[in-house]
Amino acid sequence: MPHKDAIDRPQLDTPKGGHTREEKLAAFGRLLDIMDDLREGCPWDRKQNFESLRHLTIEETYELGEAILEGNLDEVGKEVGDLMLHMVFYSRLGSEAGAFDAADVLHGICDKLVTRHPHIYGDVEAATEEEVKANWEKIKLKEKGEERQSVLQGVPSGLPSLVKAQRIQEKVRGVGFDWDHAGQVWDKVQEELGELREEVDQKSDRIADEFGDVLFALINYARFLDVNPDEALERTNRRFKARFEAMERRIADAGLDLGEMPLEEMDRHWDAAKLELGQ
Repeated sequence: MPHKDAIDRPQLDTPKGGHTREEKLAAFGRLLDIMDDLREGCPWDRKQNFESLRHLTIEETYELGEAILEGNLDEVGKEVGDLMLHMVFYSRLGSEAGAFDAADVLHGICDKLVTRHPHIYGDVEAATEEEVKANWEKIKLKEKGEERQSVLQGVPSGLPSLVKAQRIQEKVRGVGFDWDHAGQVWDKVQEELGELREEVDQKSDRIADEFGDVLFALINYARFLDVNPDEALERTNRRFKARFEAMERRIADAGLDLGEMPLEEMDRHWDAAKLELGQ
């Protein structure tokens, strides 16, 4: 029997983003009820398990990231809802397996946040973001005890390489293994570029290794500039795509064939497309 209260949405006069605590709790309870109904009554939802949901969750995460980069807050809200559904779904699966339920999950993250913010819930002093991060990493190591021998064990092996490099650098920074200032990192970038140039000139088998070192150093430099390298690259991808498509349109409108066009003429259309887009 479906939960009666889950079917109809309460009629509220509260504007978006301004609901009371009680309304928020009621909305979360409604989602839990709907999840129970779907798990018990929907053939598709009954069939799902942790493994089948995994790739869908990853897809939803990327869709949230895309909405954030686009600055579309309505879409951000929708994508947050999709991910919240997935978290509730995993909690329901955990409950069925006798491993955990939504309350365990929520209390677990609450306990972790209290423990890892002793400057809020304890007597530790932390006046800067860097001090907060350093405390966080030290507490994580202490929590794991002998189970973890390295600060880097907390970096998931399945992360995309660019994101993994960023997380590795953040982790070691948390225990003080870092450059003092951005100038040192920029010098390292130049050093790595020089080493790559040497390997390219020699046509050696270490070109890929040196290229990776350049990328790692640039990601490190991005951190000192307070730039997220993954987001920066995605913004560049989007700009290039928009410019290239605008160039294609200009060439097609002129009755020309992109595939038959010399590079110099393409460059002229490319520059015109940039002006057209204001980029």
